[in-house]
Amino acid sequence: MIQRMRTRFLVVGSGVAGLHAAWRASEHGDVLLLTKRSLFDSATAYAQGGIAAALGAGDSPKLHRQDTLAAGAALCDAAAVQVLVEEGPARVRELQTAGAEFDLDPKGELLLGLEAAHSTNRIVHAHGDQTGAEVARTLIARVRQSKRITVLERARVLDLIVRRGDCIGVRASVAGKPVEIIADATVLATGGCGQVYRYTTNPVVATGDGYAIAHRAGVTLADMEFVQFHPTALDTPENPLALISEAVRGEGAILVNEQGERFMLKVHAKAELAPRDVVARAIFREQKRHQVYLDARKLGRGFAKRFPGILALCAARGIDPRKNLIPVTPAAHYMMGGVVTDLNGHSSMPRLYAVGEVARTGVHGANRLASNSLLEGLVFAERVARDLAGVSPLKQLPAAKNWSVPPLPDRGAAQVAADRVRAVMWMHAGISRTAKGLRTAALELDEIEERLPDGATEELNLVQTAQRIVEAALRRKESRGGHYRSDFPRSSASWRGRHIEM
Repeated sequence: MIQRMRTRFLVVGSGVAGLHAAWRASEHGDVLLLTKRSLFDSATAYAQGGIAAALGAGDSPKLHRQDTLAAGAALCDAAAVQVLVEEGPARVRELQTAGAEFDLDPKGELLLGLEAAHSTNRIVHAHGDQTGAEVARTLIARVRQSKRITVLERARVLDLIVRRGDCIGVRASVAGKPVEIIADATVLATGGCGQVYRYTTNPVVATGDGYAIAHRAGVTLADMEFVQFHPTALDTPENPLALISEAVRGEGAILVNEQGERFMLKVHAKAELAPRDVVARAIFREQKRHQVYLDARKLGRGFAKRFPGILALCAARGIDPRKNLIPVTPAAHYMMGGVVTDLNGHSSMPRLYAVGEVARTGVHGANRLASNSLLEGLVFAERVARDLAGVSPLKQLPAAKNWSVPPLPDRGAAQVAADRVRAVMWMHAGISRTAKGLRTAALELDEIEERLPDGATEELNLVQTAQRIVEAALRRKESRGGHYRSDFPRSSASWRGRHIEM
């Protein structure tokens, strides 16, 4: 017998976007918040750098807009960027009022940091480098306080339920049992897909579920070729890799090779504070000859106060950043593309919204500006929540159809498939791409999909998301932002402003 649950609003995912959307939507009706692990398992909790917002003296939404558009390499949606920078400051202040303990200066004002490609100090941070964890803590507390929000942890969404072209909920596996969740509106806030790559800073839950689920239902995706690789993950044999925040370079740390040479000075006028794609590619090239390190020794004793979390991460691996060089490597970090949405989070399918990293709002274009992602989650989750108030209730509901949750697959076989996806994507669809390599990746991914064991739903999402990245990367015959083709190494005027939809 199929269990059926009914709710006014369904939110899938528990990062900043999902938590904020659920909290604010609960003012308009009952909310079911579903997450495949715990409320704390999201990329939000890993975010070190902070939240970018025009809150400082001399800063303005206009300046923030200019920086965002410049980083986006002529692919940002100007209207979406305007929404972000205009509404962002209020969202940060509201979060502070809700209990977020951001770092303050001696006068009690927000202490604002600097990150790459920003023209001024505008990065709000908490406990030095624990901003994401503080944001998650604050929003989880609000969600748990609400009597109108039901949280369902350790539940896997399998597919959308579509009736006459409308999304009316999801099919899910809860404790291995089939459950249909019927909702007047469904919000995908499932996060990113860094786990399709061998080296990533994303948590193990970031397997691209939302992209694959939406695509299978015929929902429009765009810009899937634009994956941002963070330049400085701690180079260790782990998954995920620990992140060394861009803010460390913002405070004066430099990149050197094993011979002590500072190679970024020859690459870009802003050296270590160049846009992320530039820095990541420079490190990638340098790694073919030398090990690359981040030298933060000049920060001295100040490192412990400004970056206590990073200090602990390094110390646990036998590195003291105050005395030692930090080995670093680029790693998959953020997806700029995703489910195409308008300014209120509507997808191409009625009653289906997307918000956060799974959404392609148009804010990031071809390259996300540092610390704009938490802000995007807050700003557009607020817009989604407000729009949900006007969603009409579903009338006649379809009868439940018999279906079953496939048994869990052999974990060994599933893990082998996932590891192969990651290796293929890192080799052929990572920081530097070619048509030959991408075609090889496409063939190998098709073969992996065909051989997946029954019940490997997460691995299926991983493969299908990887396929969308490869397809888009093959179609864009130029280099722009996070997408670099060594066989088309320059940006092309003919591709300016063009998006690849699928």
